[in-house]
Amino acid sequence: MCPTHKLSCDSRKVCERLKRFKSLKQLKSSHSVSSLRGGSTLKIHHRTMLFKTISGFSITVMFSFFVILLFLAGFLELPFSTTSVPSVVESHLPITSNPPEAFTDMISAFKKWDSSVGCAKFREIHKDLTSTNRSSSSFQDRIGECGAMKMSHVNVLVKGWTWIPDNLDNLYSCECGLSCLWTKSAVLADKPDALLFETTTPPSQRQTGDPLRVYMDLEAGRKRSGVDDIFISYHAKDDVQSTYAGSLFHNNRNYHISSTKRKDILVYWSSSRCLPKRNELARKLLSLLPSHSFGKCLNNVGGPDMALTFYPECITDPNVTPRWWDHLHCSMSHYKFVLAIENTVTESYVTEKLFYTLDSGAVPIYFGAPNVLDFVPPNSIIDGTKFASVNELASYVKDLANDPVAYAGYHAWRRCGVLGNYGKARAASLDTLPCRLCEAVSKKGGRNSPG
Repeated sequence: MCPTHKLSCDSRKVCERLKRFKSLKQLKSSHSVSSLRGGSTLKIHHRTMLFKTISGFSITVMFSFFVILLFLAGFLELPFSTTSVPSVVESHLPITSNPPEAFTDMISAFKKWDSSVGCAKFREIHKDLTSTNRSSSSFQDRIGECGAMKMSHVNVLVKGWTWIPDNLDNLYSCECGLSCLWTKSAVLADKPDALLFETTTPPSQRQTGDPLRVYMDLEAGRKRSGVDDIFISYHAKDDVQSTYAGSLFHNNRNYHISSTKRKDILVYWSSSRCLPKRNELARKLLSLLPSHSFGKCLNNVGGPDMALTFYPECITDPNVTPRWWDHLHCSMSHYKFVLAIENTVTESYVTEKLFYTLDSGAVPIYFGAPNVLDFVPPNSIIDGTKFASVNELASYVKDLANDPVAYAGYHAWRRCGVLGNYGKARAASLDTLPCRLCEAVSKKGGRNSPG
């Protein structure tokens, strides 16, 4: 503090100037601090808003990713199409105008269909399917292959297998004069032209003179081994196609087919691999229809392996402990409908679930491959995906169950001999695989194929 009352005039002027200087310095200092604080506050506020924005975006992305995972895992499922779909789609015969009749006898139903429709009319409706030259992208074309053969005899040694039954072992007489030995015995095929692997990976290296490496994968996500020379799977784009339509998938079954159908219980279902999405679909549909579920999933018959209690005529040998698949076809045959839901929905992946039903004389209610109609006879299945809702599908099934003429129409293909592409599906099945694989090996030259 400057004691101005004790200073001279000049000294007081200097003191006043000093005061003004200090005041100005304090003002600038105060302004600088204020500016600094304001800037810091602005920066902090900006960072806070940015953090909130990023956090909100991250939460949204994480939630979306979580929902996608649920769909992929099968815990959630997309609803039926919300578009307007007719109750009876093109692949289904319409329900007749006859009064509802809860019929049980199939022979009587067939007679009614014969008098109302008949095979001549059915063949005329599906005459485009009877052409032997009719092609389909779902199957391989084998026309004109004889000229490409390099060998007249081929030996195939099966090294690892799951789906391949023992009774496939045989010496086959194939097309184009080719003979084919298919065996699991290294004694019978001591110098194989090809080695077939299904459960194990083929050798990583192959030289000229070694057997060709064949790899087989019939699962939905079919994938080459990466070291195979020939790949076998269910799709037409694979080297050799093998569908599930053959009879060798179910040898030694009881093929007793019931001539009567239950009228109190409409639908048979059996599944012991309880996938969430499939279970939920089955639960929704079967809650609307009287049904029996014999597997582990949604079982409502008092436990697994109860089919023989319901249908003792399905026992093949009373002295042998039955296995669940021994009586599968026989049990199915007592029901008008069988629910068949594939584990995976993908093109051309049509498995034994559907073909078992056709063999049993029931009508499949099918959910699976989008091109399923390429693999089955005309008007033989109910494609569940063609209905706008589960309720609409259930309503159609109930109406069909009470219409003997319309129901018998689903069996007309068998009685009238109109197979359509089903004939191709059978021809490309495991039943004919030995000859078709030997043809592929012959065209490559077997052991003489470059390594």
